[in-house]
Formats: sequence, C-alpha cells, structure tokens
Amino acid sequence: MPRSARTPRTARLAGAAAVALAAALTLTACGSDGGGSSSPAKVVQQKPDSPYEGTVLGKNFEKPDLQLTDTSGQPYDLRQKTNGKTTLLFFGYTSCPDVCPTTMGDIGVAMKKLSAEERQKVNVVFVSTDPQRDTPQVLRAWLDSMGSDFIGLTGDLEKVKAAAKTLGILIEDPVTNADGTVTSTHGAQVLGFLPSDDKAHLLYLSGTEVKTYEHDLPLLAKGVAA
Repeated sequence: MPRSARTPRTARLAGAAAVALAAALTLTACGSDGGGSSSPAKVVQQKPDSPYEGTVLGKNFEKPDLQLTDTSGQPYDLRQKTNGKTTLLFFGYTSCPDVCPTTMGDIGVAMKKLSAEERQKVNVVFVSTDPQRDTPQVLRAWLDSMGSDFIGLTGDLEKVKAAAKTLGILIEDPVTNADGTVTSTHGAQVLGFLPSDDKAHLLYLSGTEVKTYEHDLPLLAKGVAA
C-alpha cells in the first residue's frame, strides 16, 4: 500500500484545530450552501457535569446528508443507515502515514473492550478523502486490521467535502507528490453522534488517547447524554 510523508499542511490542520480549541474554544461550523459563511460553534472541554472525557460541543451538528458506496460496493445513505445509533465519524485516507491509522487503530482497541452487545450499538464510520485510490476493496482490507465491523465509505469527493464542511472539517483535493505518493489534507477530528437526536455532541481531536475512547465508548453505546 502506498504511503505518503507527513507534510506541513497536514500538521497545520491538526495543529490549528488544537490551537483553536485551546485559545478560543470554538469550531467553525460552515454552512452547506458553499457560500463560505460561518458561525462559531461553542465548545466546552470536559464540562464539569459531563460524564465524558471527550470534548463536549456547545453546538450539536446535524449528521451529514451523504450517500456514498460502502465496502461491499453497495449504496450507503449515512443518515438512513445510522439512524438511531451511536456513530463515530472520521474523514481520512488509507495511505495516510500517521493520523488516520493511529486514530482508527486506537478506536479499534477501545471497541474490543466493549461487550458484543455494546459493539452492536456503535457505528464507526470512516469516509475516504482519497476516493480515486480508496476503492471499496482497498478500504475493506485496510479497515479489517482495526475493526472488521467498521464501516468504510468512498465516492464523489465533492460530496465528501461538502458533508465535512457542514461539520466544520476542512478537506482539500489530494495532491500527487514528486515521488508518486499522494497527500490528502483533511481535518483530523472524530465526531461522536448520539442516538437520541442523531446529532454530534462530542469531539475527539488527533492524539486522543486510547484510554479516553475506552472510558467514553461504553457511555456512547448506552446513549448517555453529554
């Protein structure tokens, strides 16, 4: 599998998210009309009365209206298929050398700590930001090393970018480097949607430790309010 080197742009995106959280405690929630307008989404980190260790969002994002192709080659409607179930959503690509495999691997380790009943209540969805290379077959092989029940989606990049934008996540077009490797620049946030209203209530930044996911996943499986 081709791997691409970590670039300043990738580091900039991850770093910018952390700086924004620490300094302003806000996310930029862009509208889906493509007009570039934005409004601040308040973020409360480790709210005193929250049982979660993840970052609690002051504004709860709607689940994106996104139809792509799953790893079996079948159409997949994100809202319809995950309706009423806890969902962790992450945008990335399989040849990412650092953030993507680390993030998905950590979630996979934490998911293994859940009971079979709890695991059935949590959807882990990985949406490719490099659909030209991330075919359904490539996605399935990559995800199986982290979680055989993880959901992989691939398809029209413009749809993916628009969906991510509604969540305040930046995705840029993949760039082919001089050595033939590909860099796909994307925000590294994991968003946690609760089954009570199918909205994002929790945020996990790049570098979130396994123990945080291990603490929060049982609560997410039960749909505990943030």
